[in-house]
Amino acid sequence: MAAYADPKRGYHDVQHLTEVVERLDELAAAGAAFDEVAVLLAAWFHDAVYDGERDAEERSAAWAEHALPGLVDAATVAEVARLVRLTESHRPDDADANGCALSDADLGILAAPQDRYDAYAAAVRAEYGHLTDEVFTAGRADVLRDLVAKPRLFHTAYAAAHWEQPARSNVERELSALAS
Repeated sequence: MAAYADPKRGYHDVQHLTEVVERLDELAAAGAAFDEVAVLLAAWFHDAVYDGERDAEERSAAWAEHALPGLVDAATVAEVARLVRLTESHRPDDADANGCALSDADLGILAAPQDRYDAYAAAVRAEYGHLTDEVFTAGRADVLRDLVAKPRLFHTAYAAAHWEQPARSNVERELSALAS
């Protein structure tokens, strides 16, 4: 919790963690089946390390591998670490119920109402305040273009039905703003 509460964080903070957990609850209530213990632990660890460096997911997974033994069984530790690593790409296999649930919950912010989405985008920009506008804009646009190039942003039936279109609209709107 201290890591998520770090005041240097913009978006990847306690609110983000809370929203991911709430989205997992929403998915479960809508009938998505996943291993709740492993996926919730992975949600807690997925951005435990967040400092703008490319290996943050790997370091978060390593933290889980160090912190969880003795608290849960070895298979759960391995699954949590795998899921945390999966958040680097958000490209779970369709048969990976745990990966689909975590990926969808993590990317669910993309489908937020416009004001929340805009606050999210501004908070992401704040996290990368050390970058020039030009460098940030190019990198952010690359990330967003990579996301919208996916055939589907969301993998669970509920998220695909309820979040796909609003997410694509928000991302396209942000891409247009970045291009202007």
